[in-house]
Amino acid sequence: MMELECRVGIQEEDVPIEDLLAEARKSGVGGIVLFDGIVRDDDCEAMEVEAYTEVALAELRRIATSIGVRHEVSYVAVIHRTGRVPVGGDLLVIVVAAAHREAAFAACRQILEAIKAGVPIWKKECAKGNDRWVRGEHWPETGA
Repeated sequence: MMELECRVGIQEEDVPIEDLLAEARKSGVGGIVLFDGIVRDDDCEAMEVEAYTEVALAELRRIATSIGVRHEVSYVAVIHRTGRVPVGGDLLVIVVAAAHREAAFAACRQILEAIKAGVPIWKKECAKGNDRWVRGEHWPETGA
């Protein structure tokens, strides 16, 4: 079994996808899975993303490490953008490398679902004069 290399980040800059793929490509790897979540055009011009950075980074690392170990993958990178991200821009990038594709696909999907379920990152769709927060799984309850 290969040792897990894990990279997580929250940043305003573009995500260096090619660099992440190059880092993942190493001896013993038989499959690399890339998830590139982009800002889609849902009648918006951009998305503004905010994070509770310290907590979000710790949670991203916990998720990436625990799922990576569970699936015996060799590399996991999870990079989430913050700030203003235009339509078509990379919002969340996950790269997983493993000896076998099944492990890489399963780990990538579980990492994505765990991020959506519990990492304190909030998104606001920016439309002409009609900005709206996107409700997620961890949206605060109003008691209504």
